[in-house]
Amino acid sequence: MTHSLRPARPDELETLSALCLRSKAYWGYDDAFLAACVDELTLTRTDLKQDEIVVIEDEKGLAGVAQVGLDDGLCYLEKLFIDTNRIGSGYGRVLFQWAIDAATRTGAREMIIDADPDAAAFYEKVGAVRKGDAKSQSIAGRVLPRFVYPL
Repeated sequence: MTHSLRPARPDELETLSALCLRSKAYWGYDDAFLAACVDELTLTRTDLKQDEIVVIEDEKGLAGVAQVGLDDGLCYLEKLFIDTNRIGSGYGRVLFQWAIDAATRTGAREMIIDADPDAAAFYEKVGAVRKGDAKSQSIAGRVLPRFVYPL
């Protein structure tokens, strides 16, 4: 499929947030779990001002979103989500390459990725290195695999 990347627009924030939640639900999480993740998966106007956010789209419309941000001088891959009907299309790799480029532009030496456990294999395939665990921002007591991608 032909695709293109472009910056996310303010009028798309609600649609993109719903895409993130659908993508998370793809892995079989129950409604209570997903409800706990809503705040973390919601893109805001503040995110647009502070971070770099890109969408990938094709002839069917919006296919995915990625967000790279800085926090206390550290670079994070905040979000990388593909719509459920495009998972396996290669769009995740396209967005990850964009994230590497965006992170490099910040001057950071590495990009930190606190991944969903179901996404761990993807991050390993694209060259990120497992560096312990991180606390979930949404679910008390849940730990996520932390990956680091050297820039």
